[in-house]
Amino acid sequence: MAHTHPELPYSNDALAPHISAETLDYHHGKHHAGYVNKLNAALETKPDLAALSLEDLVKRGASSGVFNNAAQHFNHSFYWNSLSPSGGGAPTGAIADAINSTWGSFDAFKEAFTSEAGTHFGSGWAWLVKDASGNLSVTSTHDAGCPLTDGLTPILTCDVWEHAYYIDYRNARPSYLAAWWELVNWDFANANL
Repeated sequence: MAHTHPELPYSNDALAPHISAETLDYHHGKHHAGYVNKLNAALETKPDLAALSLEDLVKRGASSGVFNNAAQHFNHSFYWNSLSPSGGGAPTGAIADAINSTWGSFDAFKEAFTSEAGTHFGSGWAWLVKDASGNLSVTSTHDAGCPLTDGLTPILTCDVWEHAYYIDYRNARPSYLAAWWELVNWDFANANL
C-alpha cells in the first residue's frame, strides 16, 4: 500500500507567531514529505512489507530504511496533531486528572517534560506516553525512535530535531519549547489517553 503525506490539520500560518509558516513549509512540506516518498520507494523493493499499516511497520522495529522512514512519517504525523492553533494552557478532562495523579500538578509535569525535551542530546523526540497498565511517563527517543517499538502508547510529542525550530529560534531550543507549550493540543491528548 502506498503511504500518503497527510495535510496539516490547520493552515501553514495558523501556528504563528509560535511556529512560522516558513517552518511549516519546510518541516511539513519538505522534511515530512521526504520521509513519505522514501518510505514508498523502500517498500517497492520489499513487497512482503508493502501491505503492512504504518503502525505495524514501526512496531517491527529494526534500524533500516523502511523503519526510519516509517517511524519518521508516524512521528511527524503525530506531532502535527499534538499542536493546535487553539491549544496551550492547562489540560482539562481525563488527561488533566492523569497528569495530576502522576506528577502531582500540571506545573510539575510541564517541568519534567520540558527538562526531557530540553536536555535530549541531538536529534529526536520528547513524548508523553502510557504503558500497558495505564501509567503515564515522560520519555525521549533518538532519531526516528518511536514509543510504539517499546509497546507504549504515545499521548503527545514534541519534535526536538533542529529542523523543527531552527528557522524561528535558531539554536535556542528553550525558546521553541516555550512556544510549543502555547500550542499543545489537549483534545488530541485526551483522545489518545
